[in-house]
Amino acid sequence: MVNPTIEYDVKDISLADKGVKRIEWAAREMPVVRLIRERFSKEKPLNGLRIAACLHVTTETANLMLALQDGGADVVLCASNPLSTQDEVAAALVGAYSIPVFAVRGEDDDTYYHHIQGALAHKPQVTMDDGADLVAVIHKDRRELIEGIIGGTEETTTGVIRLRAMAADGALDYPIVAVNEALTKHLFDNRYGTGQSTLDGITRATNVLWAGKQVVVIGYGWCGKGVASRARGMGAKIIVVEVDPTRALEAAMDGFHVMPMMEASRLGDIFISLTGDKHVMDMRHFEVMKDGAILANSGHFNVEINIPALADMSESKRRVRDDVDEYRMMDGRRLYLLGEGRLINLAAAEGHPASVMDMSFANQALCTEYLATREQRLPNDVHVVPAEIDEDVARLKLAAMGIEIDELTEEQKKYLSSWEEGT
Repeated sequence: MVNPTIEYDVKDISLADKGVKRIEWAAREMPVVRLIRERFSKEKPLNGLRIAACLHVTTETANLMLALQDGGADVVLCASNPLSTQDEVAAALVGAYSIPVFAVRGEDDDTYYHHIQGALAHKPQVTMDDGADLVAVIHKDRRELIEGIIGGTEETTTGVIRLRAMAADGALDYPIVAVNEALTKHLFDNRYGTGQSTLDGITRATNVLWAGKQVVVIGYGWCGKGVASRARGMGAKIIVVEVDPTRALEAAMDGFHVMPMMEASRLGDIFISLTGDKHVMDMRHFEVMKDGAILANSGHFNVEINIPALADMSESKRRVRDDVDEYRMMDGRRLYLLGEGRLINLAAAEGHPASVMDMSFANQALCTEYLATREQRLPNDVHVVPAEIDEDVARLKLAAMGIEIDELTEEQKKYLSSWEEGT
């Protein structure tokens, strides 16, 4: 039975039982979050803390919300993307766990921002973001909330880029911990999680055979590296497009073809953007793409593919499969846009596997504790995750995997901290 005192907006509360089963299934692969949740249940380090989270409403996120709730926090959740919500999970959080949720899969932009306002009505002391929309809305429209906020966390590359731009402009009025920059986040979530889940989303949407395909990976950050590696493992031929000379060099040294986007546009069968930037697939690229090319985005926002330009160039558009729109060009070529240009791993699949989100959300939980239990508030800036938190998450994950490692001897520690001893 739904707690009558909480406000929420989900698609169908009767889906709660199905959602509980899915949340429990994900928990099997999230041992680090489970250990943190057990400690939080005993110590209550977040007692009474109001948290507003704008995250993908998935089974993994649900397990984070339950850990925060067991730590004593008063949590509310809204969606960070209109197509990433798992409606049964949203229903379960409300119906089974009494956590207010504002999220409906497929919601329009007006509803999306209405849901953000619903979460902010909670008057949070800590914000938790995936793309920085919560922070942006607070700074633009709800500035009266800033005085009561002690800090926030941000989980995505896109969000960190936005927040650092705000900080550089002197516009960031409360501190943010960049969870995305934790080694146990971007080395694993971005590379292994995005690598697998992006291919999973494209495969579910299209049933395409990867072997022999010419795959263009746009952006060779940690996410791009993961996608390129996994696609090569499936037998695809990889082209990397980059603007950063060091990353381009790394891609070449990793054995991939590197070339400008205009040249790649003529060759690719499947295009995947992972840049966090705008219009990396644009009109001039669409003009030369081959008939049947597949366009997918695995960046956070749906701006990486210039969809208005694609529509303007087309004589018709039709939905040919779930999550696949066919745009017929004036010359008869067909280009296929996946997931309405939104991040494909959640638009057409289930997002990252729970075992990799285990580390990302462990960082979220521990960084929230870090913000809540500090004697002094952090300066208004974007801060790195403390090394001890990163290392703690790695140790817990290793322990959960049954892996032991060595420790430095006292002699080795002394040697590494001294300068006198040489040749």
